[in-house]
Amino acid sequence: MINEQQVRTLLGALNDPFLHRTLEETNGISEVSIKEEKNHVSVKLAIAKINSAEQMQLQGKVVEVLKEAGAATVGIRFEELPKEVLEQFRGKTKESDNENILSPNSKVKIISIASGKGGVGKSTVSVNLAVALARLGKKVGLVDADIYGFSVPDMMGVKDIPQIIEDRIIPVERKGVKVISMGFFVENNTPVVWRGPMLGKVLDQFFKDVEWGELDFLLLDLPPGTGDVALDIHQMLPTSKEIVVTTPHPTAAFVAARAGAMALQTDHEILGVIENMSWYESKSTGEKEFVFGKGGGPKLADELRTELLGQLPLGQPDWNDIDFAPSVYDETHNTGKIYLEIAQKVIEKA
Repeated sequence: MINEQQVRTLLGALNDPFLHRTLEETNGISEVSIKEEKNHVSVKLAIAKINSAEQMQLQGKVVEVLKEAGAATVGIRFEELPKEVLEQFRGKTKESDNENILSPNSKVKIISIASGKGGVGKSTVSVNLAVALARLGKKVGLVDADIYGFSVPDMMGVKDIPQIIEDRIIPVERKGVKVISMGFFVENNTPVVWRGPMLGKVLDQFFKDVEWGELDFLLLDLPPGTGDVALDIHQMLPTSKEIVVTTPHPTAAFVAARAGAMALQTDHEILGVIENMSWYESKSTGEKEFVFGKGGGPKLADELRTELLGQLPLGQPDWNDIDFAPSVYDETHNTGKIYLEIAQKVIEKA
């Protein structure tokens, strides 16, 4: 029959998956109880981040270790380590911590770009905001996390594919931005028909197996809406700040509010709102036509109690056959200048 001390010794040797310290070091074994008549072991463990793929992996290890030691059944509950305990390990990272961009010790600022529905220009905003941050001297990565609707490589005119060096994925760099996308790993624009667990593994690889190097910002182009993939990403991230993209139309803003609400419910901060397709400006007369109405962006910002970071007009970039990137605005273009203004606000607020 296994006893409490044996349980604590066995579990104490397991690592917190985020801090890369043993549960003994983090004092992560909160409770141990044993029902001798049923040979049942119940434990409560504290780790850096709960509701994650890493928690599930640790849970499997705990069950395996305790059953090998003689337990018939195992019950496990998880809780998050107190902030003061996490702070003890900040600035004391091992080399392996720096390989994991999701580590609580990571200094990379993660910004998620979300929308309530498709078709509002979320990916266009993601691409141009990433490029604008790079133009302002920041080291930027961009994850095309819109697994079913990946479009970032085409938008940026990326022709290369990532290289694999010693089991590490080297992202493609374009316009000063390091890019990774599902689009690099499917052939001939094949539709993705995978289920949630498989997609979760891909996203996990994007964060952990990509050699991002030194970054100031990592932008995530999230799937539109509040479906399972978007929720999984929110739960996977230790922390992030979110930008919600909408159009001026009241219905689009109403739907976008759900995406903002999901961010708040998963303890992520809303950085601001970007209103896209705010107006169409005639090149001949300079007159603005408000094709989709007015007021959606400011109304959404008020509802989410955040700032309207900027309003972007309808239009398209000036294409350049030599350096083809069909969705990227030049920094001298009027819309490119608006993106630079938004990027500066992001730098100040993030």
